Amino acid sequence: MRRPLVAGNWKMHGTRASVAELIKGLRQLAMPAGVEVAVFPPCLYIGQVVEGLAGKSILVGAQNCAVEPLQGALTGEVAASQLQDAGCSLVLVGHSERRILLGESDDWVARKFAAAQSCGLTPVLCVGETREQRESGKTLEVVGRQLDSVIESLGVGVFAQAVVAYEPVWAIGTGLTASPEQAQQVHAAIRAQLAAENADVARGVRILYGGSVKAASAAELFGMPDIDGGLVGGASLNADEFGAICRAAGS
Repeated sequence: MRRPLVAGNWKMHGTRASVAELIKGLRQLAMPAGVEVAVFPPCLYIGQVVEGLAGKSILVGAQNCAVEPLQGALTGEVAASQLQDAGCSLVLVGHSERRILLGESDDWVARKFAAAQSCGLTPVLCVGETREQRESGKTLEVVGRQLDSVIESLGVGVFAQAVVAYEPVWAIGTGLTASPEQAQQVHAAIRAQLAAENADVARGVRILYGGSVKAASAAELFGMPDIDGGLVGGASLNADEFGAICRAAGS
């Protein structure tokens, strides 16, 4: 039985004051048993969040890591080993905003995935298609290619210690959400692609849905057989809304 995971990606939001308020709200939440919860603050505030959530069963992750796992001469980047030292247990790799706006290639994403795992972090591999790709019927082709780049570079076995997040790009920050049936179709295809290589890995890997997840839509999405939780954007900046999504994953 796969344990649901609800992860909040705070993106480039927050000040010391607003992060302190959000930590306060999160500490007051009664988290459902059986659901794993994580938050991904901006790198500047990771230490504040790790300290503020000490003793609370909420994991802390990073939104990105360098392609090189260890410290070195790479100005402006943060190594996976440094993130692990700071108290992180997960890291996002391949988020569509980084793929599209910052030009991160499939190969670059695979290198970050490997760097994260080599330092004991769990990579959360983000995959997804644009509106244009969906309308031209290329959703499964695009998602399959993004998944394949990691499988071909590192082997399917790496997914035994990883999470996949399907985020249709057209649903991120737009208020649009894939229907539960649309999301399930892609999640099932991801699991089938992994199963073609290793059935045990495919059965165990958690596949999250991301893309304007709200409390109102969460229960129906999480009720699908291959959807194991959510990667939540804007709604994770509100502790009450985020808590409601977590409860939906546990129901």
